[in-house]
Amino acid sequence: MMIIELLLLGTAVGVLSGFFGIGGGTILVPALLFIGFDMKTAVGISIVQMVFSSIYGSYLNSKKGTLDVKTVLFIGFGGFAGALMSSWVVATLDAVVLEAIFLGFVLTALTRLYFKKLEDMGEPRTAHPALLFAVGAVLGLFSISIGVGGSILLVPLLVSFLHVPLKNAISAGLFFVVFSSVSGFIGFSAAGRIDYTAGLTIGIASMLGVFIGIALKHRSSDALQKRLLVLFYLIVSGYILYRLVTQHG
Repeated sequence: MMIIELLLLGTAVGVLSGFFGIGGGTILVPALLFIGFDMKTAVGISIVQMVFSSIYGSYLNSKKGTLDVKTVLFIGFGGFAGALMSSWVVATLDAVVLEAIFLGFVLTALTRLYFKKLEDMGEPRTAHPALLFAVGAVLGLFSISIGVGGSILLVPLLVSFLHVPLKNAISAGLFFVVFSSVSGFIGFSAAGRIDYTAGLTIGIASMLGVFIGIALKHRSSDALQKRLLVLFYLIVSGYILYRLVTQHG
């Protein structure tokens, strides 16, 4: 029965990953917690799923012409470097602290996205490669530590500060997850913190979902996609806050 749950969960997470440009951990980690996995095991499973969804999703986005590799390449290299240290963060910090950091990431992204009007973005901006690398390193370090790829915060940053069009920012966010998740996978594998059976089951199923999610993304308007992103972040943050209050006091 559990394998059916994992397959369905993987497909559903894949749809969200492709549509919102997230690695999938934003929804997968809370879902795994809900069905009985502990926080640190859920993080390891989430990382495996992100490797599958981000690589396949980036390939599909590239074919559709919405992925500008130059936009996120230096951020991706920084994410790879930062994520290498993520297994140390997980080993050091308590699960409650990790969940609180998770909530902070989601609320920050929600705030940035909600208050930024798409019609007021203006021309796209550029930033120094060293700054982009540093941003990626911070995102990689803390996002992989809580089982998300980092795009949950990167997408609003690209839209708000660099004025990247929303669909391109979503594609860039998923491409960033390639770097952070592969790096996190290396670190977590070396530390023996991955449930490969559950991770591979969800990861393979998520590829079908990613295909569906990206197809839906390209059929949706930016305004609708933004509203759905805000709603998505509200639901996730509400669930994590509920867990922190009811289970950890």
